[in-house]
Amino acid sequence: MLRKILTFLMAGGKGERLSPLTKDRTKPAVPFGGVYRIIDFTLSNCINSGLRKIHVLTQYKSYSLTRHISMGWNVLSGEMGEYIDVIPAQQRVDEHWYQGTADSVYQNIYAIEDEKPDYVLILSGDHIYSMDYREMLSFHLEKKADLTVSVIEVPKEKACEFGICVFDDKFRVKDIIEKPRPNSPRLKGLKKTFVSMGIYIFNRVILEELLMEDAKDKGSSHDFARDIIPKMLNRLKVFAFNFVDPHKNEPKYWRDVGNLDAYYEANMELVKAIPSFNIYDKDWPFRTCHEQFGPAKTVFAQEDENRVGMALDSLVSNGCVISGGKVLASILSPNVRINSFSEVTCSILMEGVDIGRYAKVKRAIIDKHVKVPKKMEIGFDLKKDRKRFKITESGIVVIPKGTVL
Repeated sequence: MLRKILTFLMAGGKGERLSPLTKDRTKPAVPFGGVYRIIDFTLSNCINSGLRKIHVLTQYKSYSLTRHISMGWNVLSGEMGEYIDVIPAQQRVDEHWYQGTADSVYQNIYAIEDEKPDYVLILSGDHIYSMDYREMLSFHLEKKADLTVSVIEVPKEKACEFGICVFDDKFRVKDIIEKPRPNSPRLKGLKKTFVSMGIYIFNRVILEELLMEDAKDKGSSHDFARDIIPKMLNRLKVFAFNFVDPHKNEPKYWRDVGNLDAYYEANMELVKAIPSFNIYDKDWPFRTCHEQFGPAKTVFAQEDENRVGMALDSLVSNGCVISGGKVLASILSPNVRINSFSEVTCSILMEGVDIGRYAKVKRAIIDKHVKVPKKMEIGFDLKKDRKRFKITESGIVVIPKGTVL
């Protein structure tokens, strides 16, 4: 059955709310958790679920993402008809680039026609979660659905940031409300709020018909959530797959890291003593592209008891050298250098960052190849920092890639 599924992974988003981390890269290519890129989690879910025919649709600043996939995800056998193909926007259908999620699939409808799968799985490349898509497919088959939408319960105060899915006690979808206002009358009476995870399983024939129909609609925004799915509700069978832990009867882990504060919080969850998301599960491994760096190293100088190289409650990647500095509750990507007497607290340092002697960094995201000068302080005086750097709503200092300080 899994060989009859074709997967499209959406990886072309600009990620404007993640700026400046997306200044030089698309959102799915943003580093996460030290050694990963955001897209690695969705791709790992595909491989772990037994999916072997995957098209990654790219558009915006895709160079680093394409390079990452070509170097780190060459794991399937072409001789067996398996692949992870990167398909850039190429104006194959008309002169337009991708106009929306549905249009991006429509412009690659030839890939569906070539493969002729029974089912098409559509995924987003910018979420952090662990999911076996085979469970969703079993639900889809059990319900004899035309479309299945994966949903997750979220608090009402956060639900309006997403597309809310309303369904009955048999999981038949009755309404899709895309990012409604908190006082929207369509939300009245909802005891629980479930939001779409941007994961869809379509019957292939139905999907092709809907895409052809939507392409002719000049008033459409060519988006699955805004245009395609609402038109399906009254004439086709649309069901909601609840992403819930049946043993705990609570939502499973899923994070939309679409803005800087959400991105920071999801990273910081990994440094907790008992993180809510397990990246160490050998039965469900998360893969990535590992470049060649030496082991992480700490340096302690016996002649100076204040010069202690140590990291507590932190993720420390290969190639890092903590030479007489202190790291607490932080994430160090590969090849980071922490020099003597410096302190890094509750921060995310990306590849090649160098923290100078006596420098102090607190609650910051520092992108690749930034050298923090000796004795500089970041994150202690936000009024001063705001003149030089971007500060998020929660007070996180964000320094772009390659910034000269």
